[in-house]
Amino acid sequence: MIRFVSQAIKNYHATGAIAPSSRFLAREMVASIPKGDNRRVLEVGCGTGAFTKAILKKLQEGDEFHIVEMNDAFCEDVEKNLLGPFRSENPDVSVTLHHALIEDAPIEGVFDAIICGLPFNNFPLPLVESIFGSMFTLLKEGGELSYFEYLGMRSLKYVFGTPTLRKATEERTADINARMREHQGSEERVWCNLPPSRVVRLRK
Repeated sequence: MIRFVSQAIKNYHATGAIAPSSRFLAREMVASIPKGDNRRVLEVGCGTGAFTKAILKKLQEGDEFHIVEMNDAFCEDVEKNLLGPFRSENPDVSVTLHHALIEDAPIEGVFDAIICGLPFNNFPLPLVESIFGSMFTLLKEGGELSYFEYLGMRSLKYVFGTPTLRKATEERTADINARMREHQGSEERVWCNLPPSRVVRLRK
C-alpha cells in the first residue's frame, strides 16, 4: 500500500488511482477470461498486482500469461511478490513480464482475453486510440477485452471543469460510446471499490 501511494503521487497520470483496486473489482475484471485449455491472457498495466493476483488464480497447466507494465517500481514488486513465487509453484504455466509500453512490447500472437488497468481518462485521446488499437490487434476474434473507469469522474470534470476540459470530456465520452457500439460493449458496476467503478467489456 505504501509503495502504491508513493507511485500514485509521483505518477498520477500513469497510475490514475487513489487506492489499490478491491478484490471485488478484480473479480469482475477477470470474468472476461474464458474457460478452456491452453489459454493466452494479457494484462496491460498491472500496477501493484490487484488484477494480477486474480488472474494467477484462474490460470492452469498449459496457459500462457503476459503482463505489460511501464513503471519500474510496479514491475519490481509484481515480479518479486507475485510472479516469482507463482512460477516456482506452477512450472507448467508460462508467465512473462514485459517492462515496456504496450505499443513497444515484444509480444506475438493473439490472446483469448485482455485485462487492462490503464487510467484512460487521464490520457489524451490520440494515446487512448493508439493503445486500444494495439490491444485489439493482439485480441483474437471473439475474445474479450475488459477495462474499468471510476464512476462519475467524467461528469465531475464536465460540471466543474473549464470550457476546455468540458469540451475534452465531451470528446472522450463520444469516443467511449463509439467504441462500445463498435465492439458490442457491456458494463457492470462495482460499488465495493474506492471509488466505485464500472467494468467495461469489449469484443472483437
